[in-house]
Amino acid sequence: MSAPPSTDPQNPRTEPDDARPRIRIVVAEDQAMVLGALAALLDLEEDLEVVGRAADGDQALQLVAELEPDILLTDIEMPGLTGLDLATRLSGSPGAKPAVVILTTFARPGYLRRALDAGVQGYLLKDAPSDDLAQAIRTAAAGGRAIAPELATEAWGAHDPLTDRERQVLRLAGEGLSTERMAQKLHLSEGTVRNYLSEAIGKTGAQNRTEAARIARRQGWL
Repeated sequence: MSAPPSTDPQNPRTEPDDARPRIRIVVAEDQAMVLGALAALLDLEEDLEVVGRAADGDQALQLVAELEPDILLTDIEMPGLTGLDLATRLSGSPGAKPAVVILTTFARPGYLRRALDAGVQGYLLKDAPSDDLAQAIRTAAAGGRAIAPELATEAWGAHDPLTDRERQVLRLAGEGLSTERMAQKLHLSEGTVRNYLSEAIGKTGAQNRTEAARIARRQGWL
């Protein structure tokens, strides 16, 4: 019979087969202080390891490709690709991909509904206890789903009426771009952009493009 592992600090013996593999995480957050705090908090957990930090969605996508983490923990609203954009791209990519966990301040059913449609496995609010976040990451890494309970019921009835193109033009309208500039940016004709804007204004019940963008953002459709 083999001897049990020693507890003598001068003669340590380990059983590597008993050690749990660490869950490797890339964190994407555009606020530097929040990014650092999240990374530090997660690294306190013995079974979690932050292997990459991204300040925007484009950098996050690059780090995921390079580091092949188990989890992408991401905010929603970031420069470049949003957290929902990241989830959509990863869900459609071939091969192994990380489970996506959204951590956001936005308790908007429209966001959660789109996140679920994009295959996100975790959705928590930033004011959730740190233990909830760590457990959500473990659940997602194991193939489960962890959704903030206060949002889950409401999200199932949420409906996003906008198409992807309508969403694009409303985002640009919210930034104050003219129809001409939107057409150039999206490689569309001005008439096509106006049609998308008209459809989006009608679906949101707004009076103009600016109000439509504001309503859509409040509902979590952008």
